[in-house]
Amino acid sequence: MSKIAFILLCHKDPEGVIAQAQRLAAAGDYLAIHFDASARREHYDQITSALGGNPNVTFAKRREKCGWGEWSLVQATLNAVEAAVDAFPDATHFYMLSGDCMPIKSAEYIHDFLDSEDVDYIESFDFFKSDWIKTGIKGERLHYRHYFNERQNKWLFYTSLDLQRKLGLTREIPSDIEVQIGSQWWCLRRPTIEALLDFCRTRRDVMRFFRTTWIPDETFFQTLVRHLVPDREIRTRTLTFLVFSDYGMPAVFYNDHYDLLLSQDFLFARKISPEAKELKTRLGELYVSTGIQFQISHEGRNLYKFLTGRGRIGRRFGQRFWETEASLGRERELMVIVCKKWHVAKRLNERIREHTDITAVDYLFNEESTPLPDLGGIQSTLDKRARHRRALMRMLFDYHNTNRLVICIDPVNIDLLHDFCSDRCTTRILEIECEFSDEYLFGHAERVGLAGPGTSTETMERLLPTIRFDMRFESDQIRDANFPNFSKIREAASQEENTGPLAAFLDVPYETARDLLNINYLYVD
Repeated sequence: MSKIAFILLCHKDPEGVIAQAQRLAAAGDYLAIHFDASARREHYDQITSALGGNPNVTFAKRREKCGWGEWSLVQATLNAVEAAVDAFPDATHFYMLSGDCMPIKSAEYIHDFLDSEDVDYIESFDFFKSDWIKTGIKGERLHYRHYFNERQNKWLFYTSLDLQRKLGLTREIPSDIEVQIGSQWWCLRRPTIEALLDFCRTRRDVMRFFRTTWIPDETFFQTLVRHLVPDREIRTRTLTFLVFSDYGMPAVFYNDHYDLLLSQDFLFARKISPEAKELKTRLGELYVSTGIQFQISHEGRNLYKFLTGRGRIGRRFGQRFWETEASLGRERELMVIVCKKWHVAKRLNERIREHTDITAVDYLFNEESTPLPDLGGIQSTLDKRARHRRALMRMLFDYHNTNRLVICIDPVNIDLLHDFCSDRCTTRILEIECEFSDEYLFGHAERVGLAGPGTSTETMERLLPTIRFDMRFESDQIRDANFPNFSKIREAASQEENTGPLAAFLDVPYETARDLLNINYLYVD
């Protein structure tokens, strides 16, 4: 059975560190603690006094003054790892934690999980080919030497970088390693840790290289593990659940996140708020429990993105490329069907193609797989279609040799409607208002990754009103925009009530519109 040596890096909250260590040690596992040398001495004394007599706890023999993005974080980790290797010879796994982490599964579940596969768990993606780095410098992290902390000495950091650029003081990456990048929260087997420590002692060139890279805690262990361990023995993932905001800051979890955390396919979570006393108590009790069955739904990150994004709809800070492009043409008519239930709009579009001479295209801005002709690559991805939307539409009009074109869009894309209605072409909009049952909303939540088969009833009861309101909000936005040439048909209305608006939208005879609607499965889910 696995025995875990937790590598705990911390710099504050001594009471929380003590409670965390006692909880983890009580389950039979070990801890090696590194407490930041920059932190208050009395806090470190408090921790060592409380835990010094615990045989399952040891401390790094040397404490580092840690700074974000610096080598000191890696050195602090290595110091704690060396202490753990020496103190706990029967430890089989070494698991990186911070003082803000808490278990979100029972110790029984965690040990069974680690026993199920003889592998290492560490995120490690190709540094140059992956898109793991979203903002800031990338190649410069490695090719130049960094002696100053960007957060503490911004002027010195960038002055040093600019000077190296001007003087051409680049350096080569050690030739036999391929730099990887990923989360610093890993879980490694003992043979991997021992091989890594041997590598550190023998490859001083690699150590010198990483000592002056920027943010090496995201590259050092990730690179060395890939260098030392066969791919088949690595799972490229972290076992610690964390979510980042669109500002690059980690999300903080509070008391009401308990059910959400338990349903994620992770063993620990970061960051738990120091004020979340109830959550910490419940997670602590969970950790020592036995016989607990966990329903894994794994919707956490999508759910966080969905809920936090509600307040940002329509916020723009500069003119978009497509807003300055040429017109689609005064003589052209663009007819836009707006419907949240894509299958309903597609059925109507199919009827339009079968019974009229109007060209109709499905959700080209929402579905990558929508059939489109080869337009020189502009149609190849959703991102390109949206970025060059007017150019795309002009090319579609030209390709089909028509001045009348129907497309479908999701109501979330209200910016498309604003852009097309501001064009010199004639733009008409038809909204299809559908009914949404709880069963449909649950299915929608699963399709977009907000929920899974294991999502609890309590979570869904809280989530469904938000999704329903979100859909209603999208419809209200369209109505409040007062678009010209706007029509609406409704699932709850009769065929006769819907025929007039459809005829006006397509500019076809009333009888033709009635025939288009003469299907009994238009709204069937």
